[in-house]
Amino acid sequence: MEHMEIAKVTSKGQVTIPATIREILKLEPGSTVMFKVTKDGIYLSPCEVIEKPVYTLKEWKAIEKLVAEKGRSYKTVREAKDHIDNL
Repeated sequence: MEHMEIAKVTSKGQVTIPATIREILKLEPGSTVMFKVTKDGIYLSPCEVIEKPVYTLKEWKAIEKLVAEKGRSYKTVREAKDHIDNL
């Protein structure tokens, strides 16, 4: 299926996706899209962004244990990281 529409780029680099394209791609307010540049052109595709946890469960447990040790302070980031790694 091919469908072509034209839109202008604003001074802020924004483009309004034409209603017919939004309908075809099932885009709703808040939808996330991906742009892919290839030798054949630029593709716009709906996508889903999945949040990745910053810390593993093991790291969170180590951090919670560290927080429970009231009054503990470190002179360097390395010293704090070594302590967490050894918990």
